[in-house]
Amino acid sequence: MEFVDPIRDIGSINEIKRELKKQSQRDVLLFVLGINTGIRVSDLLYLKVKDLWDGKGIKEFLYIKGDKIEEVRAFYLNNSIKNELTSYMNLFDFSENDYLFKSKKNEQPITRQQAYRIINNAAKKVGVAGKIGTHTLRKTFGYHAYRKGIAISILMSIYNHHTPAETLRYIGINKNEQQLIKVDVNL
Repeated sequence: MEFVDPIRDIGSINEIKRELKKQSQRDVLLFVLGINTGIRVSDLLYLKVKDLWDGKGIKEFLYIKGDKIEEVRAFYLNNSIKNELTSYMNLFDFSENDYLFKSKKNEQPITRQQAYRIINNAAKKVGVAGKIGTHTLRKTFGYHAYRKGIAISILMSIYNHHTPAETLRYIGINKNEQQLIKVDVNL
């Protein structure tokens, strides 16, 4: 597997969202769900409508059983995800057993290769530099979570890494980068 980069610039992330929205609400949902949860693309592609939608509304958490460990992991569905998912759900008459990222050709989910093309092409169209692939979604999540103050130990757990150095390297943080930290309890 080739090394890919996170998308560090928020402006570029927003440009990619706009570009994907021109193509397909499904594609923008794939991108938004990936960068806001850090879920592997292989797990994203096999999500079904019932995993996120309870028939009346969007669930608060998405639960995914790990393939390497028997643990079930919970992923918070934030407002960015909820907004894109609501838009997507309003476009079609989904059944609960439909794949969320269904192919336009059949009832199966899109392939990993198609997900790569969607993400890579949108990034290229908006001028994002660096190597972009499906793992970019996961790395972008981790990079921005870390920059916003999420503890490295939490990210290590999400990625199932063994050391902070491994996680920092994975999310594209250079140990020589200086980061100012705001400790703002604002009591």
